[in-house]
Amino acid sequence: MSVNDSGASPQRLLSPLGAIAIIVGIVIGAGIFKTPSIVAGITGDVGWALTIWVGGAIISLAGALCYAELATLYPHAGGDYHFLTRAYGKNISFLYGWAKAMVINTGSIALLAFVFGDYMSKVISLGPYSDIYWAVAIVVVLTIINLVGIEASANIQTALTVLEVSGLIAIIFAGFGLFTAPIPSAINPPIFSSTPEFGMMGLAMVFVLLTFGGWNESAYISAELKGSLHTIVRVIVFSLLIISIIYLLVNMALINGLGLKQLANSKAASADLLGIAFGPIGEKLLGIFVAVAALTSINATMIVGARTNFAMGEDWHGLRKMAHWESSRGTPRFAFLVQGVICLALIGFGALQSDGFETMVEFTAPVFWSFLFLVGVSLFILRARDQRARVFSVPLYPITPLIFCMASAYLAYSSFSYAHSKGAVLISLYVMLVGLVALLILRLKKSFED
Repeated sequence: MSVNDSGASPQRLLSPLGAIAIIVGIVIGAGIFKTPSIVAGITGDVGWALTIWVGGAIISLAGALCYAELATLYPHAGGDYHFLTRAYGKNISFLYGWAKAMVINTGSIALLAFVFGDYMSKVISLGPYSDIYWAVAIVVVLTIINLVGIEASANIQTALTVLEVSGLIAIIFAGFGLFTAPIPSAINPPIFSSTPEFGMMGLAMVFVLLTFGGWNESAYISAELKGSLHTIVRVIVFSLLIISIIYLLVNMALINGLGLKQLANSKAASADLLGIAFGPIGEKLLGIFVAVAALTSINATMIVGARTNFAMGEDWHGLRKMAHWESSRGTPRFAFLVQGVICLALIGFGALQSDGFETMVEFTAPVFWSFLFLVGVSLFILRARDQRARVFSVPLYPITPLIFCMASAYLAYSSFSYAHSKGAVLISLYVMLVGLVALLILRLKKSFED
């Protein structure tokens, strides 16, 4: 039973273009400026490097199609939190919502705010703590914009996404010598002339899928999207196609302009390429593009993150304040405020212990991918339990969801292994342990009230 005592619920105020901008903005972050070099170094072959990116696109599309079926059957502002509730009950979904609210979403926002602060400080320095001031300022400003309403935040998101994609197009133009001084194509060995070890291929895929990460957040806007239920399917698929094409073209441009060897050895490949094509101004432009990419991801993550808080407020009486929805603005006001306070607290903690903060956020990946695996499995559970006709059904069932589940399970395993190798796997466990305590308190409070 919902505990939303505001009497309001999400309205369909979001346009398909705004939804695409949100999804593209979440997925295309600062990672695309770094991951191509890592993948090139791991694979050591042009053919295998591009194959890994194509494979990442296919796996991401498989997952997106699974989410499209669930989102059309259960459109809800809670997104995959809501799917987990239906499949496994409120206890499991609460732990997922807890991890997202406390660290996964808010931690991502905080880290991206620091990235934004680093680059903005090079343009306008605010003193010795300039990056912190900029980080705090952007979280406050974007939270206020989102409190104004979904239309305002979606319009900002669309503008930021256009700027972000423009930066990537500049890289593509530079790599292929379009509208710039011709760049001689680098000499690369024949494609598939060498084959990396299977384990290294898996590692490369981990980085690629992390760069594709974020498309799952599309489910959070399913209840607010204008049009029929088919619209969310088109939005999800079209967004993934845009992202996949851009990623492939960026990688091809970097390989063509720098060569695989120089790409693999470069710490700032995109800056190197823009420097060759546009001179010193090109490298400065990259800093602006990275700052915009961080800004775009922050805003989009805020939009979907607050909706997890809203869904938890609907399900748990002890969190009912977060279930207040302002229908005129299309926004969960209190949920946004809670998210903003947690983000500012993490920025403060990160300013004092940046290494520990980054470790805490980075190693929540095992929790995230474990829950994403559960979402994939929930498709099988809910299909068996709910026999209603589907507006959209996953093509090639059960192969498509199996691909998604296996990829998620592998990433969860890889994340646990990596965290263990760094001696930080306990951080994820501590986060979930605190979540279990919070769950127990809410259960006890409910039993006393009943």
